[in-house]
Amino acid sequence: MTALTLPPVPARPPAPAEVPPRQGTTLLYQREPLLLDCGRPVNDVRVAYHTYGTPGEHAVLVLHALTGTSAVHEWWPDFLGPGRPLDPGRDYVVCANVLGGCAGSSGPRDLSGGGADVPVSLRDMARAGRALLEHLGVRRVTVVGASMGGMLAYAWLLECPDLVDRAVVIGAPARHSPWAIGLNTAARSAIRAAPGGEGLKVARQIAMLSYRSPQSFALTQSGESPRRPGTPAITTYLEHQGEKLGARFCEQTYLALTEAMDRFQPGDAELRSIRAPVLVVGISSDVLYPPAEVRGHAELLPYGEYWELDSPHGHDAFLMDPGELPGRVRAFLAG
Repeated sequence: MTALTLPPVPARPPAPAEVPPRQGTTLLYQREPLLLDCGRPVNDVRVAYHTYGTPGEHAVLVLHALTGTSAVHEWWPDFLGPGRPLDPGRDYVVCANVLGGCAGSSGPRDLSGGGADVPVSLRDMARAGRALLEHLGVRRVTVVGASMGGMLAYAWLLECPDLVDRAVVIGAPARHSPWAIGLNTAARSAIRAAPGGEGLKVARQIAMLSYRSPQSFALTQSGESPRRPGTPAITTYLEHQGEKLGARFCEQTYLALTEAMDRFQPGDAELRSIRAPVLVVGISSDVLYPPAEVRGHAELLPYGEYWELDSPHGHDAFLMDPGELPGRVRAFLAG
């Protein structure tokens, strides 16, 4: 057998994980309560967050997806780092775990005071986020959100128009369609039918089918599973995804956040009232939020700009196959 001579490994650029983040948790609304949209006042709201870069009066606010966290360096390496759209050498980058989350911020049971779970809204999340920015000394923000974070960006544009100077919405509509609500309803039904963790695993499997596309699964999950011979690869893939989420996420948070997304239904007139420049990105193979739907909402924005990411990998392409997306976002933020 002839030995292979491998070429030298080129020096890699600094990875986002090498940019030291600052992690914190703060207690807000200690004097005056946050009045939730459901009518309940809540005090002592805990918000966990990460910041990157030098603090200042302007920040780039990153809004995470449904099961995401505030640790942007862990889940968006194509976007955070030197020369990338979120450059801590240039920008003060802030990301908070959402109200109702389970990664350090006050969750549904915290807000309920031990009683029945209290519903939270995307607008509630924006108001809590605004209080965090005031705590950090931030007076103006550029908002960047994908998936649930993209819908939350619309909530920020409507709830805090005096604070947001521009926004990027990636792979998200302004409001959920019956299709998206139906998928979430099925996922919540699974959780309620099998509380204690098993239902959450099934909910994740349902969601994963909408996060990818038929083309993506044909490319990545065809044939027999390498983990379990004789079993389809897609079967063990979905089981693995369910197990992973079940080990790190809270079923009450899953219920609360998906319900908040489903209830967020801004009308066309509200969207036409948005005056900030907004880059809206659709994904060509997204079956959860089809690009025509995303584009239709973008066209209602007076200063909206639509661009489409071409990828076979569906909704999750913004994470796994971003292609030209970072460059497009970087150019919009620079403009």
